[in-house]
Amino acid sequence: MPNFNRRDAMGVLGAATAVGLAAPAYAAGRKITVGALRFTSHSGSFIAYERNYFAEAGLDVELKFFQAAQPMAVAIASGDVDYAVTAISGGLVSLADKGAIKVIGGALSEEPGIDGQKILASDAAFQAGLTSPKALDGKSFGMSTAGSSFHYMGSKVAVAEGVSMSFKPLQKVGAIIGALKSGQIDAWSIVPHIAKPLAGSGAVHIIGNIADYLPDYQVTTVFTSASNAAEEREMTQDYLEAYSKGVADYNATMIAKESGQEGIDGMVDLIHKYVYTDRPREKAAPSIINGTMRLNEGAALNVASVRDQLEWFQSEGLVGADITLDTLLDTSFVETLGS
Repeated sequence: MPNFNRRDAMGVLGAATAVGLAAPAYAAGRKITVGALRFTSHSGSFIAYERNYFAEAGLDVELKFFQAAQPMAVAIASGDVDYAVTAISGGLVSLADKGAIKVIGGALSEEPGIDGQKILASDAAFQAGLTSPKALDGKSFGMSTAGSSFHYMGSKVAVAEGVSMSFKPLQKVGAIIGALKSGQIDAWSIVPHIAKPLAGSGAVHIIGNIADYLPDYQVTTVFTSASNAAEEREMTQDYLEAYSKGVADYNATMIAKESGQEGIDGMVDLIHKYVYTDRPREKAAPSIINGTMRLNEGAALNVASVRDQLEWFQSEGLVGADITLDTLLDTSFVETLGS
């Protein structure tokens, strides 16, 4: 089995030239590394870690944080990270095509009745008439990289509205926020815990909802190396079960509000250890609460949404036309939806 190192993985993301399979990340003592972004939507991992669900499953977990989806995919492929939650990107699909990774579950989906990702306009563009997605024609839309979830969402909105936009790659979420606030780009889409505070500041404006265009969008997924999925099935199942306990706690507390305000306050305290850590708790709490979206119970995976994303990547020439869902997914661990 050939090694798939960091340089190889970067090559796939940049030029799709590296070939290989990630070496198993499994180590004695079941020590694993879990990748995450500092987003409320990654709370399943934070809760499972803080409430010892990973430990109870026999997993000694280290959390490793990233600033964008594609570097996490590289880390999984190179063996630096064992499991992670991230959006499907062109780079992730290319790594799956090279035998490096597998999507094994769902993490976050757009759902009717649950506040989801917002479409934003800069104040300058808004004042010039960009007050709804119908007015996006000729405008610039921010994204991290070509083939990112931002690129996919913006393209889907543009097609639905019959408009044409330009896409500006800015690599990191912080850079996109800065460009939007300063008017260097006209529009963007992002989860509500980021969108609402930005809109509240007056620097940007909410002009629409992604759920109106992609009502069952599988926003983020759980993924691992192909070797973990195939050769470390017990460890992978243990990871998913522990992660899913964290998800269930989050949904029960923040969506169903089963523990009332006391439960919400406690959950906010937990999440604040990882999200908006540069703010005092009283200022972070509204943004954390604004980010409440239902996470996929049991890591259930919406295969229909993933299929749509893969077909879009292929239609844009971002990934190979011969890549199949089976190349990208291993659906043997969780319930599937919309297949």
